[in-house]
Amino acid sequence: MELVVNGGNARSMAIQAIRAAKEGHFAEADQYLQKCSESLNTAHNYQTELIQGELNGNTPAQISLLMIHAQDHLMNAMTVKDLAMEIVDLCRKLM
Repeated sequence: MELVVNGGNARSMAIQAIRAAKEGHFAEADQYLQKCSESLNTAHNYQTELIQGELNGNTPAQISLLMIHAQDHLMNAMTVKDLAMEIVDLCRKLM
């Protein structure tokens, strides 16, 4: 659930950054992008713990749908953040 929650928070912050930039509020957009990065770092750290656990032999009996969903959530959040950074930068140049 850490991946789902932090991935979802990161995605929401990235979208908020885009919305703020569209209005010309770049300091606010930067704050949202910072919060987005913090949530992604938290999720990534947890993901790393899971991977290290698996490398040490702590493998689950089967792959769960929840884990697949969590990984998908995280990857989507990372993509949205990358796009949000580009969009905010573009808005900054156009205004």
